[in-house]
Amino acid sequence: MKIAGAFLELGKRILLHSLFWLVVLLFFTFFFGFEGASFKTIITFSAFFLPVTIGTTYVFIYKLIPDYLIPKKYLPFTLYTLAAFLISASYITISAFYGIFLTIGYGYQENFPLTKSLIYILISVYLVVAIASAFSLLKYNYSASAKNEELKNRILEAQLKLKDQELQYLKMQIHPHFLFNTLNTIYGLSLSNHIQTSEMILQLSELLDYILYQTKKPLVKLEDEINHIKNYIDLEKKRFRDTLKIDFECDPIPPDMEIAPMLLLPFVENSFKHGRDSRGELQIHIKLKIHYGNLEFEISNSKFSEIEEGSDGIGLQNIKRRLDILYPENHELKIRNSEYSFKVYLKLSILKEPVNVT
Repeated sequence: MKIAGAFLELGKRILLHSLFWLVVLLFFTFFFGFEGASFKTIITFSAFFLPVTIGTTYVFIYKLIPDYLIPKKYLPFTLYTLAAFLISASYITISAFYGIFLTIGYGYQENFPLTKSLIYILISVYLVVAIASAFSLLKYNYSASAKNEELKNRILEAQLKLKDQELQYLKMQIHPHFLFNTLNTIYGLSLSNHIQTSEMILQLSELLDYILYQTKKPLVKLEDEINHIKNYIDLEKKRFRDTLKIDFECDPIPPDMEIAPMLLLPFVENSFKHGRDSRGELQIHIKLKIHYGNLEFEISNSKFSEIEEGSDGIGLQNIKRRLDILYPENHELKIRNSEYSFKVYLKLSILKEPVNVT
Protein backbone atom coordinates (compact mmCIF):
# COMPACT_ATOMS: atom_id res chain seq x y z
CA MET A 1 0.00 0.00 0.00
CA LYS A 2 2.81 2.39 0.88
CA ILE A 3 4.69 1.51 -2.34
CA ALA A 4 1.56 2.19 -4.42
CA GLY A 5 1.13 5.54 -2.66
CA ALA A 6 4.76 6.43 -3.31
CA PHE A 7 4.44 5.60 -7.02
CA LEU A 8 1.23 7.64 -7.21
CA GLU A 9 2.95 10.63 -5.59
CA LEU A 10 5.92 10.27 -7.95
CA GLY A 11 3.58 10.13 -10.94
CA LYS A 12 1.85 13.34 -9.81
CA ARG A 13 5.18 15.14 -9.45
CA ILE A 14 6.37 14.00 -12.90
CA LEU A 15 3.08 15.13 -14.46
CA LEU A 16 3.22 18.55 -12.76
CA HIS A 17 6.86 19.08 -13.75
CA SER A 18 6.11 18.03 -17.35
CA LEU A 19 3.22 20.48 -17.56
CA PHE A 20 5.40 23.25 -16.14
CA TRP A 21 8.15 22.69 -18.69
CA LEU A 22 5.59 22.53 -21.47
CA VAL A 23 4.38 25.97 -20.41
CA VAL A 24 7.99 27.18 -20.34
CA LEU A 25 8.52 25.87 -23.89
CA LEU A 26 5.45 27.76 -25.08
CA PHE A 27 6.73 30.86 -23.30
CA PHE A 28 10.08 30.56 -25.10
CA THR A 29 8.27 30.11 -28.40
CA PHE A 30 6.31 33.30 -27.88
CA PHE A 31 9.33 35.20 -26.59
CA PHE A 32 11.72 34.06 -29.35
CA GLY A 33 9.27 34.48 -32.22
CA PHE A 34 10.28 36.72 -35.11
CA GLU A 35 8.91 37.73 -38.47
CA GLY A 36 9.06 35.20 -41.28
CA ALA A 37 9.57 32.09 -39.16
CA SER A 38 6.98 29.34 -38.82
CA PHE A 39 5.66 28.05 -35.48
CA LYS A 40 7.45 24.73 -36.02
CA THR A 41 10.75 26.50 -36.60
CA ILE A 42 10.42 28.68 -33.51
CA ILE A 43 9.34 25.87 -31.19
CA THR A 44 12.22 23.72 -32.45
CA PHE A 45 14.60 26.59 -31.86
CA SER A 46 13.14 27.17 -28.38
CA ALA A 47 13.57 23.50 -27.50
CA PHE A 48 17.36 23.92 -27.71
CA PHE A 49 17.24 26.05 -24.52
CA LEU A 50 14.96 23.78 -22.55
CA PRO A 51 17.69 21.34 -21.29
CA VAL A 52 19.95 24.10 -19.94
CA THR A 53 16.94 25.83 -18.35
CA ILE A 54 15.81 22.59 -16.70
CA GLY A 55 19.34 21.77 -15.52
CA THR A 56 19.99 25.23 -14.09
CA THR A 57 16.60 25.35 -12.37
CA TYR A 58 16.99 21.94 -10.72
CA VAL A 59 20.53 22.80 -9.58
CA PHE A 60 19.11 25.81 -7.77
CA ILE A 61 15.94 24.29 -6.28
CA TYR A 62 17.41 20.91 -5.29
CA LYS A 63 21.01 21.81 -4.43
CA LEU A 64 21.96 25.44 -3.96
CA ILE A 65 18.85 26.64 -2.16
CA PRO A 66 18.36 23.75 0.33
CA ASP A 67 22.07 23.09 0.93
CA TYR A 68 23.43 26.63 1.07
CA LEU A 69 20.77 29.37 1.05
CA ILE A 70 18.42 27.87 3.65
CA PRO A 71 21.25 26.99 6.10
CA LYS A 72 22.48 30.60 5.62
CA LYS A 73 25.79 29.60 4.03
CA TYR A 74 25.79 32.76 1.99
CA LEU A 75 29.39 32.78 0.75
CA PRO A 76 29.31 29.25 -0.77
CA PHE A 77 25.86 30.01 -2.17
CA THR A 78 27.13 33.17 -3.88
CA LEU A 79 30.18 31.42 -5.33
CA TYR A 80 28.20 28.42 -6.59
CA THR A 81 25.53 30.76 -8.02
CA LEU A 82 28.16 32.66 -10.01
CA ALA A 83 29.59 29.36 -11.24
CA ALA A 84 26.12 28.15 -12.22
CA PHE A 85 25.45 31.37 -14.14
CA LEU A 86 28.78 31.19 -16.00
CA ILE A 87 28.31 27.54 -16.97
CA SER A 88 24.67 27.99 -17.94
CA ALA A 89 25.46 31.16 -19.94
CA SER A 90 28.08 29.20 -21.90
CA TYR A 91 25.58 26.44 -22.67
CA ILE A 92 22.93 29.02 -23.64
CA THR A 93 25.36 30.66 -26.06
CA ILE A 94 26.27 27.28 -27.62
CA SER A 95 22.59 26.34 -27.82
CA ALA A 96 21.80 29.65 -29.52
CA PHE A 97 24.43 29.05 -32.23
CA TYR A 98 23.30 25.50 -32.88
CA GLY A 99 19.64 26.54 -32.77
CA ILE A 100 20.10 29.26 -35.34
CA PHE A 101 22.26 27.28 -37.75
CA LEU A 102 20.37 23.99 -37.55
CA THR A 103 16.77 25.24 -37.50
CA ILE A 104 16.78 28.70 -39.04
CA GLY A 105 19.83 28.64 -41.28
CA TYR A 106 21.73 31.57 -42.70
CA GLY A 107 18.74 33.08 -44.45
CA TYR A 108 17.25 34.63 -41.36
CA GLN A 109 20.37 36.21 -39.93
CA GLU A 110 19.17 39.70 -40.81
CA ASN A 111 15.84 39.13 -39.06
CA PHE A 112 17.46 37.31 -36.13
CA PRO A 113 20.69 39.09 -35.13
CA LEU A 114 22.52 36.92 -32.57
CA THR A 115 23.96 39.81 -30.54
CA LYS A 116 20.48 41.12 -29.81
CA SER A 117 18.64 37.82 -29.42
CA LEU A 118 21.25 36.32 -27.06
CA ILE A 119 20.38 38.94 -24.42
CA TYR A 120 16.69 38.10 -24.74
CA ILE A 121 17.46 34.39 -24.47
CA LEU A 122 19.55 34.88 -21.31
CA ILE A 123 16.86 37.05 -19.74
CA SER A 124 14.10 34.56 -20.54
CA VAL A 125 16.06 31.52 -19.26
CA TYR A 126 17.12 33.19 -16.01
CA LEU A 127 13.61 34.57 -15.54
CA VAL A 128 12.28 31.02 -15.55
CA VAL A 129 15.05 29.94 -13.15
CA ALA A 130 14.28 32.86 -10.84
CA ILE A 131 10.51 32.19 -10.83
CA ALA A 132 11.00 28.46 -10.17
CA SER A 133 13.55 29.17 -7.42
CA ALA A 134 11.30 31.76 -5.79
CA PHE A 135 8.39 29.31 -5.86
CA SER A 136 10.61 26.58 -4.39
CA LEU A 137 11.82 28.92 -1.65
CA LEU A 138 8.26 29.97 -0.86
CA LYS A 139 7.17 26.33 -0.75
CA TYR A 140 10.07 25.47 1.55
CA ASN A 141 9.27 28.36 3.89
CA TYR A 142 5.62 27.32 4.02
CA SER A 143 6.58 23.71 4.68
CA ALA A 144 9.09 24.75 7.36
CA SER A 145 6.50 27.03 8.95
CA ALA A 146 3.93 24.22 8.97
CA LYS A 147 6.47 21.83 10.52
CA ASN A 148 7.47 24.41 13.13
CA GLU A 149 3.82 25.00 13.97
CA GLU A 150 3.22 21.27 14.27
CA LEU A 151 6.32 20.94 16.45
CA LYS A 152 5.17 23.82 18.65
CA ASN A 153 1.77 22.18 19.01
CA ARG A 154 3.38 18.89 19.99
CA ILE A 155 5.66 20.62 22.50
CA LEU A 156 2.70 22.56 23.90
CA GLU A 157 0.64 19.37 24.13
CA ALA A 158 3.51 17.63 25.94
CA GLN A 159 3.88 20.59 28.31
CA LEU A 160 0.16 20.56 29.03
CA LYS A 161 0.27 16.86 29.81
CA LEU A 162 3.23 17.40 32.12
CA LYS A 163 1.46 20.25 33.86
CA ASP A 164 -1.69 18.16 34.20
CA GLN A 165 0.33 15.34 35.75
CA GLU A 166 2.13 17.78 38.04
CA LEU A 167 -1.19 19.31 39.07
CA GLN A 168 -2.63 15.92 39.92
CA TYR A 169 0.51 15.11 41.91
CA LEU A 170 0.20 18.36 43.86
CA LYS A 171 -3.43 17.60 44.64
CA MET A 172 -2.43 14.16 45.91
CA GLN A 173 0.08 15.83 48.21
CA ILE A 174 -2.51 18.25 49.58
CA HIS A 175 -4.98 15.52 50.51
CA PRO A 176 -2.77 13.58 52.97
CA HIS A 177 -1.49 16.81 54.49
CA PHE A 178 -5.01 18.09 55.09
CA LEU A 179 -6.28 14.77 56.41
CA PHE A 180 -3.35 14.42 58.79
CA ASN A 181 -4.16 17.74 60.46
CA THR A 182 -7.89 17.08 60.66
CA LEU A 183 -7.57 13.54 61.99
CA ASN A 184 -5.20 14.81 64.68
CA THR A 185 -7.93 17.21 65.75
CA ILE A 186 -10.52 14.45 66.08
CA TYR A 187 -8.04 12.14 67.80
CA GLY A 188 -7.31 14.77 70.44
CA LEU A 189 -11.01 15.10 71.28
CA SER A 190 -11.74 11.38 71.15
CA LEU A 191 -9.21 10.76 73.94
CA SER A 192 -11.49 12.63 76.32
CA ASN A 193 -14.70 11.06 74.91
CA HIS A 194 -15.91 14.50 73.94
CA ILE A 195 -19.64 14.70 73.20
CA GLN A 196 -19.02 16.51 69.91
CA THR A 197 -16.78 13.79 68.49
CA SER A 198 -19.60 12.28 66.39
CA GLU A 199 -20.50 15.70 65.00
CA MET A 200 -16.87 16.26 64.06
CA ILE A 201 -16.72 12.90 62.28
CA LEU A 202 -19.77 13.94 60.24
CA GLN A 203 -18.11 17.24 59.37
CA LEU A 204 -14.96 15.38 58.41
CA SER A 205 -16.94 13.07 56.14
CA GLU A 206 -18.30 16.12 54.32
CA LEU A 207 -14.78 17.45 53.94
CA LEU A 208 -13.62 14.08 52.64
CA ASP A 209 -16.42 14.11 50.07
CA TYR A 210 -15.25 17.54 48.93
CA ILE A 211 -11.59 16.50 48.77
CA LEU A 212 -12.03 13.11 47.13
CA TYR A 213 -14.74 13.96 44.61
CA GLN A 214 -15.22 17.70 44.17
CA THR A 215 -11.54 18.48 43.74
CA LYS A 216 -11.38 16.20 40.71
CA LYS A 217 -13.34 18.85 38.86
CA PRO A 218 -11.41 21.63 37.13
CA LEU A 219 -13.61 24.25 38.77
CA VAL A 220 -15.86 24.36 41.83
CA LYS A 221 -18.21 27.03 43.04
CA LEU A 222 -16.48 29.62 45.17
CA GLU A 223 -19.40 29.35 47.55
CA ASP A 224 -18.62 25.65 48.10
CA GLU A 225 -14.95 26.40 48.77
CA ILE A 226 -15.95 29.01 51.37
CA ASN A 227 -18.47 26.68 53.00
CA HIS A 228 -15.83 23.98 53.43
CA ILE A 229 -13.43 26.53 54.89
CA LYS A 230 -16.12 27.37 57.44
CA ASN A 231 -16.61 23.66 58.06
CA TYR A 232 -12.90 23.24 58.67
CA ILE A 233 -12.86 26.23 61.02
CA ASP A 234 -15.71 24.69 63.03
CA LEU A 235 -13.66 21.53 63.44
CA GLU A 236 -10.67 23.49 64.66
CA LYS A 237 -12.78 25.57 67.04
CA LYS A 238 -13.73 22.38 68.85
CA ARG A 239 -10.07 21.49 69.21
CA PHE A 240 -8.72 24.88 70.31
CA ARG A 241 -11.76 25.92 72.36
CA ASP A 242 -11.01 29.05 74.38
CA THR A 243 -7.47 29.39 73.05
CA LEU A 244 -8.74 30.30 69.57
CA LYS A 245 -9.84 33.76 68.49
CA ILE A 246 -10.86 33.91 64.87
CA ASP A 247 -12.55 36.53 62.71
CA PHE A 248 -13.90 35.67 59.27
CA GLU A 249 -15.20 38.53 57.14
CA CYS A 250 -16.64 37.47 53.83
CA ASP A 251 -18.46 39.41 51.12
CA PRO A 252 -21.62 37.87 49.62
CA ILE A 253 -20.53 35.24 47.09
CA PRO A 254 -22.24 35.20 43.68
CA PRO A 255 -23.69 31.69 43.16
CA ASP A 256 -22.21 31.34 39.67
CA MET A 257 -18.64 32.35 40.59
CA GLU A 258 -16.11 29.49 40.26
CA ILE A 259 -12.54 28.80 41.29
CA ALA A 260 -10.00 25.99 41.03
CA PRO A 261 -10.56 23.68 44.05
CA MET A 262 -8.40 23.65 47.18
CA LEU A 263 -6.77 27.03 46.56
CA LEU A 264 -7.85 28.81 49.74
CA LEU A 265 -8.20 26.00 52.25
CA PRO A 266 -4.44 25.24 52.52
CA PHE A 267 -3.81 28.82 53.71
CA VAL A 268 -6.31 28.29 56.52
CA GLU A 269 -4.71 24.95 57.38
CA ASN A 270 -1.30 26.58 57.56
CA SER A 271 -2.54 29.24 59.98
CA PHE A 272 -3.88 26.64 62.38
CA LYS A 273 -0.79 24.49 62.08
CA HIS A 274 1.85 27.16 62.76
CA GLY A 275 -0.07 29.84 64.61
CA ARG A 276 0.57 30.41 68.34
CA ASP A 277 1.41 33.43 70.43
CA SER A 278 3.52 33.64 73.60
CA ARG A 279 0.51 32.69 75.75
CA GLY A 280 -0.30 29.61 73.68
CA GLU A 281 -3.31 31.30 72.10
CA LEU A 282 -4.07 31.44 68.40
CA GLN A 283 -5.47 34.52 66.71
CA ILE A 284 -6.55 34.30 63.10
CA HIS A 285 -8.08 37.00 60.92
CA ILE A 286 -9.58 36.09 57.55
CA LYS A 287 -11.02 38.55 55.08
CA LEU A 288 -12.45 37.74 51.65
CA LYS A 289 -13.63 40.39 49.21
CA ILE A 290 -15.02 40.29 45.68
CA HIS A 291 -14.03 43.45 43.83
CA TYR A 292 -14.58 43.96 40.07
CA GLY A 293 -14.19 40.26 39.32
CA ASN A 294 -11.12 39.94 41.52
CA LEU A 295 -11.02 37.80 44.63
CA GLU A 296 -8.97 39.31 47.43
CA PHE A 297 -8.16 36.86 50.22
CA GLU A 298 -6.25 37.92 53.33
CA ILE A 299 -5.35 35.72 56.27
CA SER A 300 -3.06 36.42 59.20
CA ASN A 301 -2.23 34.43 62.30
CA SER A 302 -0.30 35.11 65.47
CA LYS A 303 2.93 33.30 66.23
CA PHE A 304 5.42 33.24 69.05
CA SER A 305 8.70 33.48 67.11
CA GLU A 306 9.79 33.89 63.56
CA ILE A 307 8.90 30.90 61.42
CA GLU A 308 12.03 29.50 59.93
CA GLU A 309 12.41 29.46 56.20
CA GLY A 310 10.81 26.39 54.71
CA SER A 311 8.70 25.69 57.80
CA ASP A 312 5.47 26.72 56.07
CA GLY A 313 5.03 23.07 55.15
CA ILE A 314 3.90 21.17 52.11
CA GLY A 315 0.61 23.06 51.90
CA LEU A 316 1.94 26.52 51.06
CA GLN A 317 4.64 25.25 48.72
CA ASN A 318 2.07 23.28 46.77
CA ILE A 319 -0.40 26.11 46.60
CA LYS A 320 2.28 28.44 45.20
CA ARG A 321 3.04 25.92 42.49
CA ARG A 322 -0.63 25.35 41.71
CA LEU A 323 -1.21 29.08 41.36
CA ASP A 324 1.74 29.32 38.94
CA ILE A 325 0.24 26.52 36.85
CA LEU A 326 -3.44 27.46 36.97
CA TYR A 327 -3.30 31.27 37.10
CA PRO A 328 0.14 32.16 35.66
CA GLU A 329 -0.74 35.76 34.75
CA ASN A 330 -3.87 36.27 36.82
CA HIS A 331 -2.80 36.12 40.43
CA GLU A 332 -0.77 38.05 42.98
CA LEU A 333 0.52 36.30 46.09
CA LYS A 334 2.25 38.10 48.96
CA ILE A 335 3.53 36.34 52.07
CA ARG A 336 4.85 38.39 54.99
CA ASN A 337 6.56 36.64 57.85
CA SER A 338 7.23 39.00 60.74
CA GLU A 339 8.25 38.31 64.31
CA TYR A 340 4.77 37.96 65.78
CA SER A 341 2.52 37.36 62.77
CA PHE A 342 2.32 35.50 59.51
CA LYS A 343 0.24 37.13 56.76
CA VAL A 344 -0.87 35.99 53.33
CA TYR A 345 -2.50 38.14 50.67
CA LEU A 346 -3.89 36.57 47.49
CA LYS A 347 -5.47 38.49 44.65
CA LEU A 348 -7.02 36.31 41.98
CA SER A 349 -8.83 37.18 38.78
CA ILE A 350 -11.67 34.67 38.92
CA LEU A 351 -13.51 36.04 35.88
CA LYS A 352 -10.81 34.41 33.75
CA GLU A 353 -10.85 30.63 33.70
CA PRO A 354 -7.63 28.93 34.87
CA VAL A 355 -5.46 27.28 32.26
CA ASN A 356 -4.31 23.65 32.08
CA VAL A 357 -6.95 22.40 34.48
CA THR A 358 -7.95 18.75 34.37
